[in-house]
Amino acid sequence: MADSSKKMQIVFASAECAPFVKTGGLGDVAGSLPAALVRAGAEVIVMVPKYATIKDEYKAQMEHFSDFYVSLGWRNEYCGLEKLEHDGVTYMFIDNERYFARDYPYGFFDDGERFAFFSKAITESLQHLPAGFECDILHCNDWQTALAPVFLREFYQGLPLYDRVKTVFSIHNVAFQGQFSDTVMEDILGVAHIPAAASQLRCDACSINYMLGALRYADAITTVSPTYANEIQTPEFGEGLDGVLRERSYALQGILNGIDVAGFDPATDKRIAANYTVEDRSGKAVCKAKLQEELGLEVRDDRPLMVMVTRLTRQKGMDLVMYALDRILAGGVQVAVLGTGDRDYEDGLRYFQGKYPGTMAARIEFDPALSQRMYAAADMFLMPSKFEPCGLSQIIAMRYGTLPIVRETGGLKDTVQPYNEFTGEGTGFSFSNFNGDEMGDAVFRAARLFWDNRDAWNQLVTQAMSQDFSWTRSADKYLDLYFFMHPEIERPAAVEAAAEKAEAEPEVVAEAEPVVEAPAAAEEPKTEEKPVEAKSEVKVEAAPEAEAKPAAKPTAKKTTTRKTTAKKATTTMAAATKTDAAKTTTAKATTTRKRTTAAAKKAAEAEIAPEVKAETATAEAKPVAKAPAKSAAKKTAASKTATTKKATATKSTTTKAATTKAAAKTTAKAAAKSVVKVEEAPSEPKAKAAVEAKPAAKTTTRKRATTTAKKTTTKAAAPKAEAKDEDKPAVKAEPAPKAAEVKTAPKAKAKTEPTKETPVSPAAKTEEKAPTKKTSVRKATATRKRH
Repeated sequence: MADSSKKMQIVFASAECAPFVKTGGLGDVAGSLPAALVRAGAEVIVMVPKYATIKDEYKAQMEHFSDFYVSLGWRNEYCGLEKLEHDGVTYMFIDNERYFARDYPYGFFDDGERFAFFSKAITESLQHLPAGFECDILHCNDWQTALAPVFLREFYQGLPLYDRVKTVFSIHNVAFQGQFSDTVMEDILGVAHIPAAASQLRCDACSINYMLGALRYADAITTVSPTYANEIQTPEFGEGLDGVLRERSYALQGILNGIDVAGFDPATDKRIAANYTVEDRSGKAVCKAKLQEELGLEVRDDRPLMVMVTRLTRQKGMDLVMYALDRILAGGVQVAVLGTGDRDYEDGLRYFQGKYPGTMAARIEFDPALSQRMYAAADMFLMPSKFEPCGLSQIIAMRYGTLPIVRETGGLKDTVQPYNEFTGEGTGFSFSNFNGDEMGDAVFRAARLFWDNRDAWNQLVTQAMSQDFSWTRSADKYLDLYFFMHPEIERPAAVEAAAEKAEAEPEVVAEAEPVVEAPAAAEEPKTEEKPVEAKSEVKVEAAPEAEAKPAAKPTAKKTTTRKTTAKKATTTMAAATKTDAAKTTTAKATTTRKRTTAAAKKAAEAEIAPEVKAETATAEAKPVAKAPAKSAAKKTAASKTATTKKATATKSTTTKAATTKAAAKTTAKAAAKSVVKVEEAPSEPKAKAAVEAKPAAKTTTRKRATTTAKKTTTKAAAPKAEAKDEDKPAVKAEPAPKAAEVKTAPKAKAKTEPTKETPVSPAAKTEEKAPTKKTSVRKATATRKRH
């Protein structure tokens, strides 16, 4: 049973977290996702190492919360917990100066020991959290926390506090796995004597892999985009872990990262030259002119400015850039690049800057403020990554109205919709292969649109700026995963969503009623007997209902839940009554056909009156359709002249495929013309429908009462002849619509008057089935009369 009083309590562990320490995308995620989870109603504690590089202003706000010792192999290491509340999120900093009082987070000879300690300290800390906080989800990120699920399972499982803990492991970049010598297995990890753990951590004869342990021990695995989740299961992108990822694909899913939409907002950003919005982008032109002047580029608004803010590495596609940059710059596109990385790429960019002064600018440095000005000023943002788990730069660029040009990989493919010149759809430009010529072509596709069709360009910018990349959307998907793993905890939003759904449901059901509600009325008889004809009848009847659906919506929207419920109950009861009545009618009809011709005709018409009453409450005509079939088969043996028509009728009502074709053609030709007209009529005011139906009812009564039954039978037989035998409708084709209108009109009245509050579509459905029974009896009678 779900516990509505308990909140989902999450421990989010990461080796870096903005704004305290950040070296890449992981810091952005850990700095934004927990806050979004808190806004969604969860309780979150973020655990981060207390690095010496954390600013003193944050250290001054920390309060000592707890301290204890962590066993690491043969060691007992001190661990302090320093608590800090920041923007509604609780942070717990793992304090151990021997491991973390260094100038930089990573890159030391003992990283394997440092982050093994961090992982062990995380699991041990679950016993030292604030009162009332019992961890439900331990969410670990990248290799630095990958051993936490291993330690929890091997050393803590079975303890009451840890039994409820479910582990989630997120891969931010599968290329960084934490591989170390297997000597640390016993000396540091202390798991060499546990065969299961030792075998699952080992990646080769002399190495262990921290990330491999998490992939095998975690309850759920996530990565930062759906496409990347598929890619890492292949040898090309899996970096040697594709095999275990395929094995655990059932536990793997990709959830796109978001960005801090408040921090990256061109309307309020103080770091850019002029603010602007999606409605008024005049400030963007000011930003472009200022940046061109700042970087020494020609100040021209008629030349597209393309920028890159990136690490200068092969993974970021710099090989393609070096290959195509000469062509791009010679073609009239201005280029500006900001970043540091491999020396070859740095020197190459300096070379092009010297070759194309005023067109190319290279800033080999790390400058966050300049990067913001470049996002805001540029027309295009180039990101041709060889692989990209998610990527944030292309999302930030779209936020600032700068169209991204990306390679279709990982999160780039998931976030950028390529421009479609025929429909105008898209949010940027893309190319598929890791190829310099393809990249150059994509750049000039964008440049030509900038030069030749500025209206389409501006529309594309509007679409890009209108995308929702907030963390709220991503947090909802993570919460879906958390609550799936803890079904006993009721999601706070679930109650509100259920209430909203309940309020909206009557309207939704009412709108769908012209198509859905009528089959619901027939559910009861369908359960009792499931003839083959049932499926084909439903399919055939769906076509006229679809036509009547738009007209019926205004009436349907007025229905309430109470009316819908009452209608279903009434329909179900009536269905049972109708079934009994139909069986009796079938027996009577079979007996009647054995009488003399004149007596048979009167008896059949006398039988039709109660049938009309019985059929008004439900849309089912299956048993009735069956009876004429059997009687028609008997009639076939007695009459050679009618043999062809009878055989066709029998096959059309007993064979599924034949029924579908015959009924469909009937609807399309004679019967459909009249029935559809009647079906469309109920969408008009019901009073009008009743007035139109009354004269027809009187006419029918008079025709039934008269002794000149031959004329009436002839008119009734005409539409039936069309319905049952497609090959012989020509002689009596003209009277058919009139006869059908006369016969179906009383049914429209009968169904609209008793239940005026209900939608009219079920009645329309009944009208289509009812003529089949009436005309079947009259056809048989008419055939005897002619003989």
